[in-house]
Amino acid sequence: MKLIVGLGNPGREYEKTRHNSGFMAADLLADRLGVNISTEKWNALTASVRIEGTPVLLMKPLTYMNLSGSAVSQAVSYFKILPEDILIMHDDMDLPTGSVRIRKKGSAGGQKGMKSIIQSLGTDEIARIRIGVGHSKRGDHEVVPDWVLSPVPKSEQDIFERSLRNSAEAAYAWVNEPMDIVMQKYNIKIVPESEQKD
Repeated sequence: MKLIVGLGNPGREYEKTRHNSGFMAADLLADRLGVNISTEKWNALTASVRIEGTPVLLMKPLTYMNLSGSAVSQAVSYFKILPEDILIMHDDMDLPTGSVRIRKKGSAGGQKGMKSIIQSLGTDEIARIRIGVGHSKRGDHEVVPDWVLSPVPKSEQDIFERSLRNSAEAAYAWVNEPMDIVMQKYNIKIVPESEQKD
């Protein structure tokens, strides 16, 4: 059994916000597989699927972002899922909108949902797909909640949606392909306008 988790916040008011990038990518993956992530269990919405023969549990925690580890740890305990069989998809302010960065392991990097999961499972050896949502002003942490809980502007909608589709495809590939291949194929690097040279 493999576990793919999209992080976000439940509730209609959060549906299209940057912080729900993980939820949106998970829903795109579910659409491809012809299922809805709608079975409520372990304080999460779940769907059981097979991806090219491999059993996979799709999950969207309902605990709100900061307590995501509670839902994930319950599913991991029930199915005896190993850390290497877990993939988390989440928003990342340190990456420009449109970027996708796939990693085998590492720290939470300030993402509180990822931090909760690492603490709950007692390991950072967890694969993740980081979906860039940009940052309003680096170093200004007072504006972080307003930023991540607001929608991506229309001017960035196309590249943002492309990054979500790319993340869903990467998650699908991760189930049965070597991680190095997935990283090579699906990482997207976007250079912010402020760093572009004429």
